[in-house]
Amino acid sequence: MPADFIIKTGDMIQITIPPPTIVPQLLAPVPMVGSAATVLTSGMPTCVLGDELPPAIRGPLAYTSPPYVTPGTGTLEIIVLPPTNLTVPTSTGGKPIIIKGATFQAIFTVAAPAVNPVLGDPDPVAVKVGTAQFITSNTLTKAG
Repeated sequence: MPADFIIKTGDMIQITIPPPTIVPQLLAPVPMVGSAATVLTSGMPTCVLGDELPPAIRGPLAYTSPPYVTPGTGTLEIIVLPPTNLTVPTSTGGKPIIIKGATFQAIFTVAAPAVNPVLGDPDPVAVKVGTAQFITSNTLTKAG
């Protein structure tokens, strides 16, 4: 596996849930928060396995999916971070370091469906599969 840029605190994750679903908190990239305080990249804590979902988007998120425009809520998950986005386990508590890698799958699971205000019917799609990718400002430090 080729080396790739290490993801650190302040780098971003861009998650895209396909239209017509709109999750306002995912419209812009979300800042990453690394938990490997003893392993710094460009002076910032490095992100390790478990940090792939920043705290800002771990809780319930509001969404709409026209014509279901009365907002509902759901949660975001990354079921499996592919090997192209991880190093081998390291001295960071035995966890792999997250690297930029390839685009991967993100899943938005509806907890309370959005509703069509005209007909009163709920959004019938309970699981929305999207994509995610890491965006880094790191142009120096690679791992893999």
